[in-house]
Amino acid sequence: MNLYLRLLMTLLRAWRAPRLTPSDTLERHLRVLPNDLDLNGHMNNGRYLTIIDLMLIEYFVRIGFARTMFQRGWRPMAGGSLISYRRGLQPFEQYTLRFRLDAADTHWNYMRFEFVKGDKVCAAGYVKGAAVGRNGLVPNTDSYAAMGLPLPAGDIPVPVRDWIAAEQGVMRTAW
Repeated sequence: MNLYLRLLMTLLRAWRAPRLTPSDTLERHLRVLPNDLDLNGHMNNGRYLTIIDLMLIEYFVRIGFARTMFQRGWRPMAGGSLISYRRGLQPFEQYTLRFRLDAADTHWNYMRFEFVKGDKVCAAGYVKGAAVGRNGLVPNTDSYAAMGLPLPAGDIPVPVRDWIAAEQGVMRTAW
C-alpha cells in the first residue's frame, strides 16, 4: 500500500474518530505490508518512524492541534526521535502501535511509542515535536491555551531527560 494512501486513510479515520485528550493513549492495530520490508525481509527501520509520523498526524487531528495550527499559520515540526529495536516484524505480521504524550517542556512535546506483537515489545522510543510560527518555536503555553487545554503537568521522564542530555552532547560536538 502506498504511503499516500495510508496518509489519506489516516486523515479520514482521524476526522471521523472521537476527540482525544492529551493524556489519552492512541492504539492502532496494523500489519507489516510488503513495501515496509528491507533486504533482510523484516520491517525497515526507517518505516517505523514513517508509521510514527502517521500516528502524530492522527493524534494532532484528534486533540485539535491540527486545526489550531492551520488557523494560526503554525507548522508542526519534529525535533528528533529516539528508538530502540528489539524484535523484527515479519511480512504480514499484525502488531499494535501504542502512542501517547509523555511530557512537555517549554516548547517541545515528547511522545512515547511502542510497537508490540503479542506481549513482546518489538521497538520503543520517543519522538519530540513542536509548533513553529513566524518567530520560531511556539511556546507550549500558547499552543495549549489556543486549544483550550491545560499544559500537561508532571515531570519529564528519566529516559527523556537522558535523551535531552545526550542530544545536547551530540550537538556540542557536531563538526
